[in-house]
Amino acid sequence: MRWLARDDRSSPKGLRYAAGVAVVAAAAVAQPFRAGVAAQTAPDWAKVEEETMRHYQALLRFDTVAKERPAAEYLKQVLDENGIPAQIYALEPDRPNVVARLKGNGKKKPLLIMGHTDVVPVDPAKWTFPPFSATRDGGYVYGRGTIDDKDNATAGLMTLLLLKRLNVPLDRDVILLNEAGEESNSRIGIQYMIAQHFPDIEAEYCLAEGGNVTRERGQAQYAEIQTIEKIPRGIELTAHGISGHGSIPLKSNAIVHLAIAVGKIGEWRPDIQLNETTGTYFRRLATIAPPEQAQYYRDIVSPDPKVSRAADDWMLEHEPRHDSMLRTSVSPNIFTGGYRSNVIPSEAKATLDVRMLPDDDPAAFLERVRRVIDDPAVDVRYASTAGDRGRTAVASLESEAFKAVEAAVTKTYNVVTLPTMSTGATDMAQLRVKGVQCFGIGPATDMEDGPKGFGSHSDQERLLERELHRFVRFNWEIVSTLARAR
Repeated sequence: MRWLARDDRSSPKGLRYAAGVAVVAAAAVAQPFRAGVAAQTAPDWAKVEEETMRHYQALLRFDTVAKERPAAEYLKQVLDENGIPAQIYALEPDRPNVVARLKGNGKKKPLLIMGHTDVVPVDPAKWTFPPFSATRDGGYVYGRGTIDDKDNATAGLMTLLLLKRLNVPLDRDVILLNEAGEESNSRIGIQYMIAQHFPDIEAEYCLAEGGNVTRERGQAQYAEIQTIEKIPRGIELTAHGISGHGSIPLKSNAIVHLAIAVGKIGEWRPDIQLNETTGTYFRRLATIAPPEQAQYYRDIVSPDPKVSRAADDWMLEHEPRHDSMLRTSVSPNIFTGGYRSNVIPSEAKATLDVRMLPDDDPAAFLERVRRVIDDPAVDVRYASTAGDRGRTAVASLESEAFKAVEAAVTKTYNVVTLPTMSTGATDMAQLRVKGVQCFGIGPATDMEDGPKGFGSHSDQERLLERELHRFVRFNWEIVSTLARAR
């Protein structure tokens, strides 16, 4: 699931970072492009692009709305045919996961590459091109899953194929996981794989969706690399009162108490809490943003609370995604109570969508919510413990993995790298709980695409063909740098 909305004004407009596409040198391949050839210095990118598009379109043409088996079987067949044994693991028969592994010499812990094969539902009547046709038109590929997440699945597949075909010696195992259920039911996907088959995917580092490269007017501007993500929790408020006839208003009216409580929460902003990722994000963003915006990004990291508060106020008004990155956020999203206009109900409920900072304490935060509401008539509790994933590992900006990603951004896109904390959730969250350092990456897409209806989950989801191919090269640069034997 993509969490970087193209129509969010928090994407800095007017950025003019001097970007140029890095030229990736490609040595001529002396032998036919097939498994088992002698090691070459670099892929033959012309042949790689041809095959990339073939696999990409094949995956896009499978309707994998809650039925991933066709895509899983296709991936397994391609991997097996290229001498990379692949295993299928399924909690439910029609919703399998695929795991493949290239063995290294064991000097370093494995690297995991992920891409989910399921997609969100479609309304075919709203599509210009059939949603599972993988139509190529005007330099774009159209279809459900083009940028969520069959681009990552294809790039991961091609990276493994290239490592195998070029006989690249490896210091670490490289694992490919194509998981099911990311969009709606991670129980059958990443949760199942961690609970039942974690040794098969255990790794030091992981690459998956969750990042992106932003283009504006056809030029790459900056790359957001997810190094950490918020943890979703739900808080349920239940107001209790005396029931009665609506013709006689009561001070104990549960709906009134609940409305006041929700109003207090709506006005409340928890304190700013920056971490290594968000602090670096805003400092780097300030170096490429227009002067007026840049000042707000510098001010938000100021130790002076008056300065940071003014920047906070501006972000809440103009860049709500950035404001959510500053703190554990709370959004009242469900409000229920009553059943007849002439009956005062004895109970009313509201649900708060809480996106918690990874280092926030859930019990302490719940107590803070109670203090803000300050009403004994309103019970405050977590709606479920199912979302309690525990403390998560932060992907260090000093790690060899982040440095490899950053170098690949520079080489492939020639733009600045912004380490990012996602305000939403990905399948990497469960891996982070297990201590895996995860990095969210994605292809370059146009800032203008979201408002035009071409973004993730939209009715005209699409990706530029040349950006798909550039994304494959980006993956290759990261993985070969991290895994190649030294």
